[in-house]
Amino acid sequence: MTFQEIIFWFFSAVLVFAALRVITARNPVHAALFLVLAFCTSAGLWIQLEAEFLGIALILVYVGAVMVLFLFVVMMLDINIERLRQGFWSYLPVGGLVAALLVVEMALVLGGPWFGLGEAPRPAPAPEGYSNTKELGRLIYTDYVYPFELAAVILLVAIVAAIALTLRRRKSSGRQMDVAQQVQVKRADRVRMVSMPAVKEDKVEAKEEGGK
Repeated sequence: MTFQEIIFWFFSAVLVFAALRVITARNPVHAALFLVLAFCTSAGLWIQLEAEFLGIALILVYVGAVMVLFLFVVMMLDINIERLRQGFWSYLPVGGLVAALLVVEMALVLGGPWFGLGEAPRPAPAPEGYSNTKELGRLIYTDYVYPFELAAVILLVAIVAAIALTLRRRKSSGRQMDVAQQVQVKRADRVRMVSMPAVKEDKVEAKEEGGK
């Protein structure tokens, strides 16, 4: 067994352990930290496959931004763990069915004649001057430009849907106001000038002394 194979199996074991702890940890903060560990080990595997850009992007984007945001949200929300566990047994049959389907699909993919471990040889060493980032950009904007644009449209639709769900009409919101009336309003309708008599300074001082 070579040194690269030892590193691969080590990262794989850590990744599987971290993924299992993400779904079995009772504390959500611990689950988020194990997810960070899973992302870091996945980045190590990407780098070992000579996909340096994807590995660094995984660490910078997910570990450096997304997971930090998750940790802040989880720690600030103060989630009631006991309340979340109340519906565990009711969702267990559906979750077990989905998990079984995933295991069967992964077994078919990894053990099939087209995607088996024997059909996935080790990548050839890259020539001198090879840029992984340049090659990735060339493939995205040439061979895979339509799937890339389709994924961008799907993400845009998801963002618009999320905004639409959070901005639903409420009775307490200001959406019931007539925008046309707000635009046509005049200064005289909103501002009223009030004439008040001036107060002499000696009277003010006398009031202050009397108050003391």
